[in-house]
This record gives sequence, structure tokens and C-alpha cells, in this order.
Amino acid sequence: MADYPKAITQVDHIEPVPRRIRAFLAGERVLDTTRARYVWEWPFYPQYYVPVEDVHGDFLVDEEKTEQSRRGTARLHGLRVGETSRATCARRYGDDTLAGLADTIRFDWAAMDAWFEEDEQVFVHPRNPYARVDALRSTRRVRVELDGTVLADSAAPVLVFETGLPTRYYLNRTDVDFRHLVPSATTTSCPYKGRTSDYWSIRVNGTVHADLAWSYVFPTGTLLPIAGLIAFYNEKVDLIVDGERLPRPKTHFS
Repeated sequence: MADYPKAITQVDHIEPVPRRIRAFLAGERVLDTTRARYVWEWPFYPQYYVPVEDVHGDFLVDEEKTEQSRRGTARLHGLRVGETSRATCARRYGDDTLAGLADTIRFDWAAMDAWFEEDEQVFVHPRNPYARVDALRSTRRVRVELDGTVLADSAAPVLVFETGLPTRYYLNRTDVDFRHLVPSATTTSCPYKGRTSDYWSIRVNGTVHADLAWSYVFPTGTLLPIAGLIAFYNEKVDLIVDGERLPRPKTHFS
């Protein structure tokens, strides 16, 4: 049994989105809606399904093909905004679909340059209204090791509890041994924390282990307690918390 809460939303669960949702491509607003639907295509987070009336129809390119899914029959569309094109990135649902999804369009997230909930940009995928992400200061003693080498030792971590993921331990930079950290060009994004500002590989015993630590210098407002702190992948290093060595979880998300 995992030592953190699992995501439990059923696939194909549908709920209204109370937030204004906008998406932009090549500087143009492709959609603007306060009537979107959350649809859980898998248990961990939903997708937006947007009413056709709230999409800029001139940007849609009908590819004259259909696709079947658990939710019904979708007509495939691309996007064209000026000189920018995206193929097969939108699925328009008709009457042959789950209740509440008729005349909605589901866009691939990566097809857009930017998505916004109200006026705040959201990365990677929609935020799950059933998920919590809390950053809490702690006095637990946290030691990070890899192959017997101590990478960090802290008595003032910030613990991030995110539904469906193992606890992450964010540590002050002064508690990290930077002799083992190798800067990496990797950047990742999180819908709850924002975009990473730094990534590091770890060098121990002559071996470099790629991208095991990261930091958010400018996280989202609700996650400000982790600003500038460093976390390590529980899945790839050994964590000793208050003297107890934790088992490595199987997930791999920052």
C-alpha cells in the first residue's frame, strides 16, 4: 500500500468548470469560455471540453475524419491561425456522446501556446478540482543519499503534499552539497507549481545520474513556500526522514 492518497475520480466523470478558460495560439484567442466541462479521461486529472459556440470557428480546419472513443464519436479538426497550423488537435463531439458533451470540442493541450484559468497561466494540463497541493514547513530531519553519498541534510524542510503523488521534500540550498550537483538544461512544468527554474544531475563515485533535483525560483502564488528550495526525486535517491529510510515510490513526477 502506498503511503500517500491516491487519485480516485472515475474515468468519464463530468463536472462543470466554474473558471473562465482561455487558450491562445500565435497571438490569437482560440477559445474563451465560462461554460467548459471537466472530463476525466483517466483518474489523475481532467481535460476541458469547450462548447462549440465559445471557440473561434474560423481557426478550425475540418479534416473530414471521425474517431471513436468511450465518450462517443468525434469529428477530427486541425487549427490554422495565420501561418501557424496544428494537425488533428481538436475533437468535436456531436449528439452521439456522453450526456453533457454534445457540441463540445476537446483540444490537445500542446496545440496551444498558452492556457489560462481566469488570468493565471496553467501548464501541462487542467488543474484537478479534487486535488490538493499543500506546502508545509516542517522540523523533520531529512537526509538525502545516493549510493551512500550524502547529498543534503536538513532540519527545516518544506513538505509538499500533492494528491496522487508521494510527499516531496524541499530543502534550503545551504543544506545541499553542491559539489555533487551538475547543472542541467532540463525544464519541466507543473499545473500547480509552475515552471522549474533549475535542474541538476547528480555526480557520485564518478557516475552522473541525470536530472534528479530541481527548483522553482518563481512558483505559483499558493506554492510560494518552496521558492528557491531544492527537491530530489524520491524515486531515484534514498531519503532518510527522522532516522527512517523511506522506500522508493514508483511514480516519477516533479
